[in-house]
Parts: sequence; C-alpha cells; structure tokens
Amino acid sequence: MSSSPIDAGRVSPAARRRAAVPVRGWIKRMLPRTLFGRSILIIVTPLILVQVVATWVFYDRHWDTVSRRLANAVVGEIAYAIETLPIAADQPGLETEFDKLSATMDVDLTFRPGARLSNPGAREADSSIEPQLAAALDERLGRPYQLGLAPDPRDLLISVQLDNGVLEAAAPRKRLYTSTTYIFMLWMVGTSLILFAVATVFMRNQVRSLRRLAAAADSFGKGRNVADFKLEGAAEIRQAGRAFLAMRDRIHRQITQRTEMQAGVSHDLRTPLTRMKLALALLGENETVAELRSDVDEMERMVQGYLDFARGAGSEEPVETDLLLLVEEVAANARRDGAAVSLASAEDCVLPLRPNAMRRCLANLVGNARRHGTHVWLTVMPRNGGVDVLVDDDGPGIPPEKRDSVFRPFFRLDASRNPATGGVGLGLTIARDVARGHGGDVELEESPQGGLRARVHLPR
Repeated sequence: MSSSPIDAGRVSPAARRRAAVPVRGWIKRMLPRTLFGRSILIIVTPLILVQVVATWVFYDRHWDTVSRRLANAVVGEIAYAIETLPIAADQPGLETEFDKLSATMDVDLTFRPGARLSNPGAREADSSIEPQLAAALDERLGRPYQLGLAPDPRDLLISVQLDNGVLEAAAPRKRLYTSTTYIFMLWMVGTSLILFAVATVFMRNQVRSLRRLAAAADSFGKGRNVADFKLEGAAEIRQAGRAFLAMRDRIHRQITQRTEMQAGVSHDLRTPLTRMKLALALLGENETVAELRSDVDEMERMVQGYLDFARGAGSEEPVETDLLLLVEEVAANARRDGAAVSLASAEDCVLPLRPNAMRRCLANLVGNARRHGTHVWLTVMPRNGGVDVLVDDDGPGIPPEKRDSVFRPFFRLDASRNPATGGVGLGLTIARDVARGHGGDVELEESPQGGLRARVHLPR
C-alpha cells in the first residue's frame, strides 16, 4: 500500500528528536565543560552582543552622518571657490585670491591651467573617507574629479576638472573625519575589558569555594580526613557545604556504632563460646562430643570472620604508606606459609592508606589465590591516575556470572561449608569493603595465568 502525500510529509516526534540529537551534541561539545568557563560565557556573550549592537548603531548613525556632513562642508567650500572666482590662466592676482581663500577655508587651492585629468573618477584616497567624499563631489560639483594623496600625508588631494585647467584642493584629513570614533571604541573596549576582568575575579572566587567542596567530598570518599573544611562562597554553596558536613557526621556516627557493635559482639559471643569449649573438654571423647566441638569451632571461625568484616573501616586513620613495601610484606608472609608468590612492580607508590586494613585486604586476596591455585603473581602498576594491585593465580577461576555474587557476605561457591575448601565467605567481602573505604574498588577478571585475577584499584 502506498502512503499518501500527507503521510509522506509527516515527520514523527521520535524522528525529530533523533534529528535534533546531533545538533545538541555538537553544541555540547562546543560549550565549555567547567562551571567557570560557562559562567564567563554567560557574562561575555551579552557583553559582546551589546558591543556589536552599539558599534552598528554608532557607525550607521553617528559615523556616517558626521562624515557625510564634514565631506559636504569641504566640497561646498571647493564649489564656492569655483563659482566665486573667475579662474583663468591670465587673470592677474589669482594666486593672491587662492591664498586668501586657503587661509579662510583651511584648504590649499592650486590651479594648473590647461591640464587635463589623466584618469577621471579614480579614487586613491583613504577608504574610510572615500564613499562620503565621492558622494558629496558627485552631488555638489557635477564635474569630473579625481581623489588622490597629497604630498603632505596629513592632507587629501581633490582634483577637479574645469574648462581651462585642473583645480587641486589639498584638504586636511582632520576635516574629513571625527576623532570621536576612536575615543568611542577605546572607551567601549576598555570598559568592557575592565568589567570582564572584575567579573572573572569574582567568578573565580565563587568557583574556588565550589572546587574546595568537591575536593573535600572526594577526599572523604577516599576515606581521608577533611576536618579543616570551612564553609565559604555563595549561599547555595554554603548550603551544599552544610549538607556535606551533616553527611560526614552521620557517616562517622555510623562507623562509630559499627565499631561499638564489634566490641559488643566480641564480648557477648566469645564468652559463651569459651564456656562451651571448656564444657566439651570435660565431657571426654566420643562421636557426639567431636561433632559438637566441630560445630563450636566453625561458629568461632564465623564470629571471627564477622568481627574482621566489622573491623573493615574501624577507627584507623590514613597515613602516607609505601604500597610496594606493604605488598612485599604480604608476599613474604605468604611465602613463610609455604606459598609460591612472585612480585613485580613498576615504581614505588606512596599513598594515604590505612595500613592494617589494606594489609588485611591484600592478605585475603592472596589467601584466596593460594587456596585455589598453586602459584600467585602480585603486580603493582599505575593506572588511571591511581595504582592497581593485581593478584593472579593459576586456579580454576570463577565463572563471569558469579563474580559479583562472591562479594556478598557469607556467600561461598562451595556450599558444603568445608573449612578445607574455603573460609566462611567473608574474605572477598572484607577486601572490597576495605578498598572502597579508600575510594577504590576490587574487580574480578580472567587472569592471563589461566585462573582468576583480582584487581585492586586505589586512587592517589
């Protein structure tokens, strides 16, 4: 079925939106990306538009009108000289009359008897004066003329063809244009530059307070102390700063409550577990006691794992730490336990870290790699403005669809809960919790060694 002309010319709203996307994308690419740049653009754009409009009005009204009137005055004086004086080569006292008129009109007149213009209508004058002067000559004289440059660069030579010769008038340039043009332009451009400089200083001060707020939020997100943050800037920026401080205090309270909960769990759970172990020791040895003792040991491991998880943030303060030395220490501890560990590093990396928490994070990842592989490779390398620590193994790896699930607390790929094949399912959870507490993250990838790669990214 063929569509009607009406349907063919109709454009759907979705098609119009798709056509507008490239235009909007081009505009976004052209606009400044920073708040300071966009604020300056908001100030500069109206300023430039006002100057363009003012300049156009000035040239269209003032410059054109004044220049035309000045040109008419000069041409009128030349016409007066032509009409008043009977110019002839043999007239006595002609030079004296020219001198008198020149002194009165401020135009030097010279007559060349019998001369003819070589190129009537030629214009070699200043291009800014020529249109108004040529129009005045055409209107007031009605004779062939030629515009040229006088011997004195401050004058303009006007040659008029008469019946018996050529009349040359050297008119000063200052009589043909007004200096208010340059004064107007200087004042307009100068005041605009001053206002632009003042606006730039004020906008920079406002943006500086916003940048400090962003830096404080970024530092706090990386687990660093921002106690020296002060409210400053405009009312809206101060409001955002107060919201940030309130958020910081709430998070600190949450961490404090978590630490206190850790102490409560340690006291409330470990004490009955100890009593249970003592009671089982007094019961002697039989199959039932052995099963109960195994259950108590597993419960103690779970409680210890939970305490390690709750201790992930803790109250440890970040300090400048050499990450390479920390990784070497973790590798040395693993080698003492009989693991085969290789270490490679590009350079020394000093970062603000919580050493104990980061040591626990890396130890958990190395322990996980040892448990499932025969060799562990550690690599420290800079990446994306930060540092990556790669933990590779040659084990069976983890299927891609389950790599996010293993970070959930108490999740294990081995559902048997056998301590020989793994812990209680908190190792990777603690590792990611510590990394995110430093503003980074832990990601699982396929290792070039054939097993699993754990990538720990830490921002500088």
